[in-house]
Amino acid sequence: MSLGAVSPQLMLHAYAQGIFPMAETATDPELFWVDPKRRGVFPLDGFHLSRSMRRFVQHHAITATLNADFETVLFHCADREETWINPSLHTNYTELYALGHCHSFEVWRDGALLGGVFGLTIGGAFFGESMFSLGTNGSKSALAFLTRHLKNCGFALFDTQFITDHLQSLGAVEISRAAYRSQLAEAITVPASITSQPVPDAQSILQRNAQTS
Repeated sequence: MSLGAVSPQLMLHAYAQGIFPMAETATDPELFWVDPKRRGVFPLDGFHLSRSMRRFVQHHAITATLNADFETVLFHCADREETWINPSLHTNYTELYALGHCHSFEVWRDGALLGGVFGLTIGGAFFGESMFSLGTNGSKSALAFLTRHLKNCGFALFDTQFITDHLQSLGAVEISRAAYRSQLAEAITVPASITSQPVPDAQSILQRNAQTS
């Protein structure tokens, strides 16, 4: 169903009900609501760090930051041949960032931006919107650090919206709409804050994975 003007407040209300807006293309001014029958989520204790990823994190100077360069992350997430981030969504994400409900998570290798993720937060729910990679393992590294950070901050839900082979290989699972809405209803009541804990370092990522593997 297409819709007219969307405000940050309307977006927050929609996410809390389990739906979200998208555009067909970057140049399409129309938005439509999406309510998937099956939903992708990341269990916050279930991120799979492969041996090759462990070696990558161990042998490179990988660091992570929160909200260090939101506009650049949003730009790279939209800078592709096919994207659903049109100007209306770009404006709303920027306004939600100013309101403290939209966040970027960046990873750096030897001081250079490697990849990132951005998403919305309501209570203890993180709604992953998009991610990008500028080099080998950019998005994987971002998800590894972000998942650990959300766990540290007391989040209860990491929503990936849709499931992909890439996300599934990292530990994401697909659940029914009913199961998702049940988890969502509980998660948004959790008094979590994404800024309540420092961003984890590489050593804590490797130790955590060793403990849960």
